[in-house]
Amino acid sequence: MVIKQLSVFIENRKGRLERVTEKLKEKNINIVSFSLADTSEYGMLRMIVSSPEEGKKALKEEGFTAMLTDVIAVKIPQKPGTLHEVVKILFEAGLSVEYMYTLTTAGRNTSVIMKLSDLNEAMRVLDANGYEVCTDQEAYDIPEA
Repeated sequence: MVIKQLSVFIENRKGRLERVTEKLKEKNINIVSFSLADTSEYGMLRMIVSSPEEGKKALKEEGFTAMLTDVIAVKIPQKPGTLHEVVKILFEAGLSVEYMYTLTTAGRNTSVIMKLSDLNEAMRVLDANGYEVCTDQEAYDIPEA
């Protein structure tokens, strides 16, 4: 299942990241997982949050450039070589991984957020090879341990 990632452009200025997290806190939106990459001028904050639409709206009202992006979260066992196996399956299917990062999870398995060249084909190929993807509910909520 495709899930929504909240992406925010943040100027590399003191206090901007704090303002993003404060605004989400004010709206009672949980940051489940995130990745922050920067350049000299700005940062790109990619997040899986408990309420993507509401998060986007709140940040836009605050003047941030925020958008929703379709991604998948692939469930993989915690053992050596499993990430390679997933990446190899996708590569052999002619798909390219644009970026990825881990999703916070409880339990023994990990989920990897992936933005791919073709999400529908990726889900088909992963399913055919015995891999599951998270539902939106699984991605947006952290189960209690």
